[in-house]
Amino acid sequence: MYYPYKIMKINKIVFVSSLVILLLQFSCSNKTEYKEFSGIYPHLAYYNGDGECGTGAVVPWADRLWVVTYSPHRPYGSDDKLYEITPDLDIIVRHESIGGTPANRMIHKESDQLFIGPYVIDDDRNIRTLSYKTIPGRHTGLARHLSDPKNRILLATMEAGFYDIDVKSLEPKTLYKDGNILMKEGVSDRYSSLLPGYHGKGFYSGQGVAVYSNNGEEGELAKKKFDIPSGSLSEWDGKKWKVIRRNQFTEVTGPGGIYGNDNQDDPIWSIGWDYKSVILAVRESEKGWSYYRLPKASYSYDGAHGWNTEWPRIRKVGREYLMTMHGMFWHFPETFTTSNSSGIYPRGSYLKVIGDFCEWNNKLVFGCDDSAKNPFLNSRGKHNTNSSQSNSNLWFTSLDKPDNVGPTNASGSLWLNDTVSKSTPSDPFIFNGWKYRYAWIANRSMNQARIFFEIDEDGNNNWKAFKEVEMEPLSSTCINFDEKDDGVWIRAYSSSDIIADLVFSYAQEDSRNTKPDIIFNGINTISEIDVYNKINNIYTYSDINVNGNNRYSIYEVLLHGLGDNRRALGVLNTTSGKYYELDSTMNLSEKNDTSISRYISENLNLESDTVSIDGNSILVIDSKGRRWRLPYGDKKYLNSKLRVSREVVTERTLLSLFGTFFEVPAENADGYAKIRPISTSKFAITDFTSYRGMLILSGVKPKNPSNNPHIITSDDGEVALWAGVVDDLWKIGKPVGEGGPWYNSIVESNVPSDPYLIGFYDDRSLAIYHDSKEKVKFNLEIDPSGDGHWFKYIELEVLPERVLNFEFPKGFDARWIRIVPQKDVIATATFFYK
Repeated sequence: MYYPYKIMKINKIVFVSSLVILLLQFSCSNKTEYKEFSGIYPHLAYYNGDGECGTGAVVPWADRLWVVTYSPHRPYGSDDKLYEITPDLDIIVRHESIGGTPANRMIHKESDQLFIGPYVIDDDRNIRTLSYKTIPGRHTGLARHLSDPKNRILLATMEAGFYDIDVKSLEPKTLYKDGNILMKEGVSDRYSSLLPGYHGKGFYSGQGVAVYSNNGEEGELAKKKFDIPSGSLSEWDGKKWKVIRRNQFTEVTGPGGIYGNDNQDDPIWSIGWDYKSVILAVRESEKGWSYYRLPKASYSYDGAHGWNTEWPRIRKVGREYLMTMHGMFWHFPETFTTSNSSGIYPRGSYLKVIGDFCEWNNKLVFGCDDSAKNPFLNSRGKHNTNSSQSNSNLWFTSLDKPDNVGPTNASGSLWLNDTVSKSTPSDPFIFNGWKYRYAWIANRSMNQARIFFEIDEDGNNNWKAFKEVEMEPLSSTCINFDEKDDGVWIRAYSSSDIIADLVFSYAQEDSRNTKPDIIFNGINTISEIDVYNKINNIYTYSDINVNGNNRYSIYEVLLHGLGDNRRALGVLNTTSGKYYELDSTMNLSEKNDTSISRYISENLNLESDTVSIDGNSILVIDSKGRRWRLPYGDKKYLNSKLRVSREVVTERTLLSLFGTFFEVPAENADGYAKIRPISTSKFAITDFTSYRGMLILSGVKPKNPSNNPHIITSDDGEVALWAGVVDDLWKIGKPVGEGGPWYNSIVESNVPSDPYLIGFYDDRSLAIYHDSKEKVKFNLEIDPSGDGHWFKYIELEVLPERVLNFEFPKGFDARWIRIVPQKDVIATATFFYK
């Protein structure tokens, strides 16, 4: 009896094991393989019915990734959702969703719950919801309770509403009414009557206080000017509020991050900015608040209203902290205090607008703000919008992605036409992290002064004398720091009371070349487009011979994100008249929809007169009447009809001009004055837009001989698109070009030329010529930051009938350059960027 039973038992085990294996195999074979383009999974895109659909928070919890989205101003809820994403990247829309404008998240350790937006999730993924009826407002931050952190939590809203919540019952106590409620009740005519500024962002507690930040200012003036007083950093001791600093601040956190600080003596960090530079604040229990400054890679985040800056974060990723601010990824040290402030350095610049990020399943996941239906204050004509329904997505990357995006070139100021008091040190400005460093100094007063520089070599708050510069009244100069000049922070003070500028411009070695990455194989080049009919403004495209016998046409293809919850991209081939749609699975199929086809044709036609080659450069005149000149990549683009500008990430413009892509801030963030080039190519990209978090390009060969996975071809084989991410544009090739402010131009003595873009390029030179029979001197003046503050750089003497060739030093960096002649002449000045 024993052996048969044993055999039966073994057979049963074998049967069960085989069944498990079969089930696992069946499960694996039925696992959905989702398409992915440069880290974007189109099926994960989320939509809403409002003017913007941003990512408020992304948090790994209970074997899932949790995501909340937000609408622009919905203190009482919206159609935004709470999303649960499985390890297999299946997306679940939670039925508990109530929407709103949430960006708050914290893991409460004692109760083992994730608080994210208005939702509370336990470790079994059970969800409870905080009601907007009892806790109204745009939930922006969560903090550990000051006196009972085990049982209670603090919640802040964007309009300075504050609540004390029981983590078990979720019963709230209103500490301060939300500004939306106060306005509704007629108590206040301002969104934030409690604290200066509005548009709350960060909230965190420690050292016996809760710290709250906001990054905006109310009123019409704030929508137009970027350099007025705005925002605030404040703290609350449980009884009263204290305003710490009147500047725009966003993130507030500490070493405890999303869990809150373990030790009450741990530091509290906050990041913010003013129109001059990024501000890094640290609070220590014994010293209080201290401040440091960093340069800006992108100025698109500026704006006194605060709308252009979506929740920059400092968050632990892997074994280190990552900081996002003004378009730069920064390494941030976990031990940052005034006595141990080393370890901050730039990692790379980026184009995406990032609301939150985290590490999940060995990936760095960014929650983005991609495609807003409402351009808000970034209206640049009807062509600037790209979608009739707001949508965004997650961006999955490697942990080292921040080191492999754009160059870290950046600029920032300590003084800009500021009144500088004698012997008063400036805030420290970061000094390490770049190979090339310039300081531009101007004495705008009638007083003579000596500017003293000091260095904190090790980041321990010990300062020593470094350099000094004698400044005559109404004079300017620059310092080209040597690579051997070592130190973590630099600061300056003056020997006398003056009005002064002090701007730092930093650059790295651009390791890119001019050859596009293979991911762009299959996009048409400008040399493949025939000459157009100038008289009738008709653009014709000839058949192109590929691989000997295969012939096909290059078509004008227009792109538009559809509305009405269709969640598809409309694609119109204007040459054939055929209309297609790109769906969530990235299938491109012909559709019969004459109304959409007509809408795209009539409303999204390609610009032909937006910009022009004027003399020797591209001339742009902005809405304020300011004149700007840009280099061109190739004059062949003058014969092409291509999309010039579009907003592909919210509240900033992607500009495509003569082969070069540029990032342009909204006009309320100073617009073209703060433009930066991204990359240059010979591609004839017909149209570009944002769709499901991706960058979509048309102007692609329908045949795909290289089998490039980034190319999607229509079912009928007549139309093709390229799909990737906007930060792939860094891989097209480093910015190059040529041009100048004068071309056989009549120039007047001491009258400056138009500003000409020189920043972010590499290997720069100038050729200058004049018609005078005598030698003529020309002054080169520099605006390093785009703020309209000019500094004398160098004087050049040009002999008659000679072309003077001037090579700029390696690593020279500033944003704008202009030329001032010292005599009336006819002159030509051409800059070459190789």
